[in-house]
Parts: sequence; structure tokens; C-alpha cells
Amino acid sequence: MFTFRYFFRPLLFGATLSLLCAAINAQQHNHHSNNQPQSSTAQPFGILLLAHGGKQNWNEGVHKIAATVNQTIPTEVAFGMASRRALQEGVDRLLARQVKQIVAVPLFVSSHSSVITATQYLLRQRPDAPEALKIYAKMDHSHGSHGAGHDAGAHSQAASADPTTPVNSPVPIRMVGALDSHPLVADILLARAASISQSPAREVVILVAHGPNQDEENRKWLADMKTLADLMKPRGSYKRIEYLTVRDDAPEPIRSQAQAELREMVKRATDEGAHALIVPLLISFGGIEEGIKKRLEGLEYAICRQGLLPDERLAEWALLAARQSQRASEKAQR
Repeated sequence: MFTFRYFFRPLLFGATLSLLCAAINAQQHNHHSNNQPQSSTAQPFGILLLAHGGKQNWNEGVHKIAATVNQTIPTEVAFGMASRRALQEGVDRLLARQVKQIVAVPLFVSSHSSVITATQYLLRQRPDAPEALKIYAKMDHSHGSHGAGHDAGAHSQAASADPTTPVNSPVPIRMVGALDSHPLVADILLARAASISQSPAREVVILVAHGPNQDEENRKWLADMKTLADLMKPRGSYKRIEYLTVRDDAPEPIRSQAQAELREMVKRATDEGAHALIVPLLISFGGIEEGIKKRLEGLEYAICRQGLLPDERLAEWALLAARQSQRASEKAQR
């Protein structure tokens, strides 16, 4: 005997299954949207994160920072020392994401170097090309990843262009300063010192940076390092905080003088009954830290196990720098 109960049972089951599938599809779509915050519409601005690049762990640290920033603002990475090819490819990837403006954010320790001035020229931030650009143009920048998924034709075009000519971009590009003396850098350095500290009152923290070749630029590096040390002092209970640059690439006798100064700082701490804590002011470890250890052979000290990376505060810094630049640009246009 036919009854409505047996007639509607399969219909009810089918409707329930359809609703369940719809809910699952909606959940998957929302998850995908969270991973891809950019929409198909034009974005107000994007970030081109500039970094030296190096070993795999070095590059991975930069990519993690970029991924964090990308959750808020479209972000692409350009590795290299004033590599026109990497810069153009990064710009092209941001253009493909429909950004209206680009803010270049250099994840470098200091703004005071020929790498930065050469990059400024390539990004059309200054009219004259520094002499050092000719040297950087001949370098092999393949140690950095240029990103994935970009157009092969654009890649070939960027590779064949004159490496000493500025990049092409139909949208405005601005470039902010490097880390320099930002308070967030002081926060990270304090954390690195704390990671090897045992008795702060009997410890001397020594900030050690790579440094430039030119004396004038070196004075600017040291001025920024003094600011960082001054920011750190009230928040730590160390005997004192000193700083210097080792100037690895400088000619003699500059390099040897820097080594002697570093050794003297460590010896002085030991003679005072204190312990020297070496805190490298480096984006990431990739070889310079080994040179520091070699310079200090035979002396008593402790050294941090990592540079500024990995640390999510660098993503915070990149966002702050880009947003401040964007606000300043919008204000100037009013």
C-alpha cells in the first residue's frame, strides 16, 4: 500500500545531503579566502619586501615575514643586492595583483650603504646612479628565490634588460628606510641578549654589525647603533651596552682596526670581572657570525644563536613602515 511516509523519505534524505554539501563548500571557500586576502579588484598599494638573500634558512625567514604581511597587504619579495632583475620581477608580480601603488620596504640593517642607494636608483627614487651599481650589476644574485608562479615571458624580459637601468612600472613606487634605529629592533636585540644572559648586572652587551666600507657611512651606522643601545639600556639591567661594526669588506688597515676594537671590548669586560655577551646586529646568520667568532678566538664570551630573524616583530615593522608611507602620500595629495 502506497503511503506518503515512504514517498517523502528519499526526498528528505536528498535535501539534507544537499544542504550538508553546500555548508562544506562554503566552509572551504571561506578558508581559501583567508589564505588569499587579496581580491580581484584593484588594491590601494602593495609591498615589495627587499632582502639580501642567502642560504635556504635565510630566505625562508624572509618568506615567512612576507607571508605574514601578505595576510594584510599584497606582498612580494625581491632578493639580491640591487638586482634589477629581481626588482622588476617583484614589481611585475605586484602589478599582476592589480596594486595601484608600490611601497618598497628594505629588510636591511641600515639605510646607509651603496646597496640601498643603488636600489633607490633602480626604483626611480633618485636621479643619479651610484658607482657601485656597476659592481652589483655583475654579481650573481641567484642565491635568492625570485618567487613562484610569475609569467615566464616577463621573467625572460626582466633577465634580458640592462641591469643598470631603472625598473619599469606604470604605477608609482615609493621606498622607505631600512631598519636603522627602529624601537622594534631594540626589542629584538634585548630578547637575543636575554637568551644568553645569566647575570645581567655582571654582563656587558656588545652589539656587533657588519658595517660599510666608507667612513662617513660607518659614522651613520654607529649613530643608529647608539640609539638602539640607548633604547635598550633603561629596559635591561646590564652593566653596560657597547656597539661597533666589524667592516668585513673594508680594506686594510680598517678591517684589522675593527677587529682590534672588538677584542679590546671583550678583554675590558673580562678584566672588570664581567662577561661579554655578543649580540650580532644581522638580519640572519649566514657566515658573518663565524667571522666574529674567529676574531675573538682565545677570549671568553657568549654569542647569540640567531640574528634578527626569525621574529614576527619584523613583519610588524614592515607593515608600520609601509602604512606610514602610504598615509604620508595620501596626505600630500590632499
